[in-house]
Amino acid sequence: MSEKTSFSLPANRNPGHRFNWVGRIGLAIILFWAVVAVAGPWLTPYPVGKIVDWDYFSPMSSAFWMGTDYLGRDIFSRVLMGARYTVGISLAAVTLACTGGIIFGMVAAVIGGWFDIILSRLLDAFNGIPSLLFGLVVVAAVGSSIPVLVLTLAVVYLPGSYRFARALAVNINTMDFVTVARARGERTPYLILREILPNILGPVLADLGLRFVFIVLVLSGLSFLGLGVQPPNADWGALVRENIEGLSLGAPAVIFPSIAIATLTISVNMFIDNLPSKIRDRSE
Repeated sequence: MSEKTSFSLPANRNPGHRFNWVGRIGLAIILFWAVVAVAGPWLTPYPVGKIVDWDYFSPMSSAFWMGTDYLGRDIFSRVLMGARYTVGISLAAVTLACTGGIIFGMVAAVIGGWFDIILSRLLDAFNGIPSLLFGLVVVAAVGSSIPVLVLTLAVVYLPGSYRFARALAVNINTMDFVTVARARGERTPYLILREILPNILGPVLADLGLRFVFIVLVLSGLSFLGLGVQPPNADWGALVRENIEGLSLGAPAVIFPSIAIATLTISVNMFIDNLPSKIRDRSE
């Protein structure tokens, strides 16, 4: 008499549906800087613009965790407040750029024809302008302010977001379920919102993260050149610029804002590169 052998299958551990530890670390750092950007004014130990030490470029100490800058202001407080400008401006700009690019891309893919051709050629021509050069020209001509920075950065990165969203939407637009919906007489808004957008949402969210990194770097570059956030306010790029001449005297005043930029951009890349494949890849 034979015995039946019973066994149980292991639980589903498909790595494509879970974050790995690298992605979790990236997400934790992103959330940390998001909290700092929101709660910065309540976390700073000293007023941001106040001279708290008569010895400029003071070293790190128990009173000044990151030392002081070229005027004797607390670097730790200024880095915390700088997160509000770097993260806030970059987030606003990438939201405008990707929202506009995704909408225009889906509309062009669904409508097609001359609308698609003209819009694509115009944005392709605009996309050929180097982003930092365009930002320098606009900010130098109009003047630097937070609304100008947000709109300039959004305009710079809208064409790339448009091309990416359009390429995805064109593929989805040729699929059978879209053809069936069009045969039923569904209008363009329905096709865009109900058929195309849900199937490109994962990739465009990943693209949004990458463009956020690019915008942070361009914003920091503009601030380093003196055309970004203006005094007495300062983002991380401006903190590097205003203290760069004292690098040999007070290295922490330059190193810590640079570390802040690096940790934010690297953590976003870590998070995006390790997104679960179900989110990152297009839905089947």
